[in-house]
Amino acid sequence: MAGKLVDEDPELALLHARAARQRAGRIAVVREAAGITAYHAGEWAEALSELRAARRMAGGPGLIAVMADCERGLGRPERAIELGRSDEAALLSGDEASELRIVVAGARMDLGQFDQAVVTLQTKDLDAARTGEAAARLFYAYADALVAAGRVEDGLKWFLNAAAADLEGDTDAEERVAELTGEDQ
Repeated sequence: MAGKLVDEDPELALLHARAARQRAGRIAVVREAAGITAYHAGEWAEALSELRAARRMAGGPGLIAVMADCERGLGRPERAIELGRSDEAALLSGDEASELRIVVAGARMDLGQFDQAVVTLQTKDLDAARTGEAAARLFYAYADALVAAGRVEDGLKWFLNAAAADLEGDTDAEERVAELTGEDQ
């Protein structure tokens, strides 16, 4: 039930996840579901606790990006960066690694380290020919970091790339382009 409700009513979904945790708290997937649901409800400390428990039970590097984002939500960007440097983070690949880079870059931006945020996102995955949600999110984060670093023209180019990659309309890249070019007025 938590999975069905999480997008529409995260608070109600969290109540269901908590109930499941009370009944089956020693099952890793239940703790993971409770953590993800708490994350969607903005309950960062609870999410982090549940995700740590799930990782202790099941092992593996999964969900590090969500855990790092919880650290950011708790106002601890330094800890998010530490998670990005962990041995477990080095085991990630593909979209999971990109998602962690996005979170770590956001933590760098939280600290005012805009140039470091840009560098964090510069990988082979930053290929303008890519499309889909993961590519759009990466391009958008890169564009945002570039603008924050004062490289507005480069940022505009990557917001355009994000808009082109965003086949489902998940980002507001087109609005950011309009904002940067003055077309939103």
